[in-house]
Amino acid sequence: MKIPITRPLSGDDEGEALGRRLETGGVTQVPCVKEFERKFAAFTSTAHAVAPTSCTTALHLAVSALGLQPGDEVIVPAFTFIATPNVVEYTGATPVFCDVDLATFNIDVARIEPLVTPKTVGIIPVHMFGLCADMDAVNDLARRHRLWVVEDAACGFGALRGGRHAGTMSDVGAFSFHPRKAITTGEGGMLTTARDELAAKARALRDHGASKTDLARHSAAGAFLLSDYELLGFNYRMTDFQGALGCAQMDRAAFLLDERRRCAAVYEERLGDVTWLTLPPTPPACVHGYQSYVTLYQPARPSLDNVDALHERRNAIMARLESEGVSTRQGSHAPVLLGYYARKYGLTRNAFPGATLADRLSLTLPVYAGMTDAELDFVCERVRAAGDA
Repeated sequence: MKIPITRPLSGDDEGEALGRRLETGGVTQVPCVKEFERKFAAFTSTAHAVAPTSCTTALHLAVSALGLQPGDEVIVPAFTFIATPNVVEYTGATPVFCDVDLATFNIDVARIEPLVTPKTVGIIPVHMFGLCADMDAVNDLARRHRLWVVEDAACGFGALRGGRHAGTMSDVGAFSFHPRKAITTGEGGMLTTARDELAAKARALRDHGASKTDLARHSAAGAFLLSDYELLGFNYRMTDFQGALGCAQMDRAAFLLDERRRCAAVYEERLGDVTWLTLPPTPPACVHGYQSYVTLYQPARPSLDNVDALHERRNAIMARLESEGVSTRQGSHAPVLLGYYARKYGLTRNAFPGATLADRLSLTLPVYAGMTDAELDFVCERVRAAGDA
């Protein structure tokens, strides 16, 4: 048996949706993208949804629409996919890294305020692996210091805190539809906001800064004239093929999320007594989206003193599981430990113990819609046996 780390679920509906777009000839910024945005906004209960090419470009649109510029500083988690600090770097601003809470893998809100300086303009909390960050605390701090907040909800589809969906608890949210996510368009992303002016600006920036969308221009008289361009924008337009896929995926979104939670429930039941593996928590008032099922390998209390030895043991377990047909991954990486950021900003792991331990000791188990009971049983059996070896 070979168990992948994840597997996208699609079927006849997705195939038919793509076929219809081929028949009509529409490929860019036409009805399916608009309908996908409408369905996504309704599902997440947000006023506006804007679909670009990826979560990274959604984040870039967000910080650009908010006016981020060289000389500014933005606080970001020290444990997250590298795209989070990258979008700050793209603008010439400086990402300021904040350590994370090892229990949740999310930004440690108690460590944010000491990082605020007169140059700080915003915070980008990340909802790691489908668990919402403590947005009440983040937003309270942001209000006191007059900062904007952008939620990196790449993993946040289906995640709620206090009844509110990830990506709707701040100025702007950004989602990913990469194949590892609960719903996928191959690549693609979504920007969400309740602010009319930010949505309008994001739509313009997505399309080279055009004052009128292709759909609006081609649907009106005078379509032979090009749009005006008031802003310096980007080519971040989602194709209508992706929009068609997104619509079909949204129609089965509740099922896809329920399937991930079913897998998580099996792991909690079958692996809850494995002493060397800490399973992901779900704090009160939270609903976990389980974009990934990320555990922490800790046969002993982890620290910077023993992390290297524990890291080798974790890797040996992952290698054994791989040889036996069970795919695993580290949860994510700590950008503060990667070459570019470590060199440019002189960062060391001693300043970010939570992120370092998360980088070195996280262990992701397979989760996907349609995962069979036999596959779940096999993973649980092999994980238990690997720890006993």
